[in-house]
Amino acid sequence: MTVRLLPVSSGLLLTLATAGIHFLGNVVPAMAGPITFKELLSRPRQAPDKVVHYGAHPHQYAELWLPAAKEPHPVVLLVHGGCWLAELPATELMAYMAAALRDRGFAVWSIDYRRIGDEAGGYPATFLDAAAATDYLTALAKDYPLDLTRVVAVGHSAGGHLATWIAARGSISKSSPLYVRQPVALRGVVSLAGINDLKAYREKGPDACGGPGTIDALTAVKSRAGVDVYADTSPAQMLPIGTRLVILSGELDQIVPPAFGDEFGLAAARSGDQVVVNTFPRTGHFELIDPSAEAWSAILYHIEALAK
Repeated sequence: MTVRLLPVSSGLLLTLATAGIHFLGNVVPAMAGPITFKELLSRPRQAPDKVVHYGAHPHQYAELWLPAAKEPHPVVLLVHGGCWLAELPATELMAYMAAALRDRGFAVWSIDYRRIGDEAGGYPATFLDAAAATDYLTALAKDYPLDLTRVVAVGHSAGGHLATWIAARGSISKSSPLYVRQPVALRGVVSLAGINDLKAYREKGPDACGGPGTIDALTAVKSRAGVDVYADTSPAQMLPIGTRLVILSGELDQIVPPAFGDEFGLAAARSGDQVVVNTFPRTGHFELIDPSAEAWSAILYHIEALAK
């Protein structure tokens, strides 16, 4: 396999064409410095068109954002991050992206899910909620103009992990509590600073998400003795994913440094997946979900390309 670094107008693009990795558009210069999630949330934001509960738990809900046009819309399944921890913000973090995507003609299904710190959060509830919220699209399409042949999952950070996991879950063993018979098909996944290799992040990641203890809680290490806890939870252990993957990172990201995206992209390409790997220069963690950041036009390009 040949790995080439190609110079582009505003940074370096990792291209692995011979391994199935391809670039879909030019890198856009990023904003001057990283922002925090508190700075992002301090800005005014729009409200969704509807909030729908896909289950009985308070966190089993999703926000539906619908364009005004009546024809069936391509769908973005939007998955928020927050280190899988209940103490951190949820769908409000993605409201800026959701509104911008709605303006581009996408129906947006921005999901919440039980997290560590919620009753029953972690394994298996966090994963089952992500799956149930995705599959609820089939019921939702009976009442709203959704084109379920054009669904793209987009997730950020811990949500990037879950978005990729949603795409991979069809390969889960029937013996796993996470097995689902007929998952909704995806056109592709855009993982924005996604933690797609849980084992690697536990071993080498920063402590920004609580260190190894968070990964252990997410995968229920204590109650699953003798089991490979990553086999049904970590996309890196579930390769090939079987759909197109876009792995995007920020050069200045100290929560999920871009090396994690590069390494997962390489592994996915080696498994046979079609993958785009891209790191935006001078970009932190939260610019990746900020439509006012200069990287947004490239992120939007990838989403629209997958939805075609």
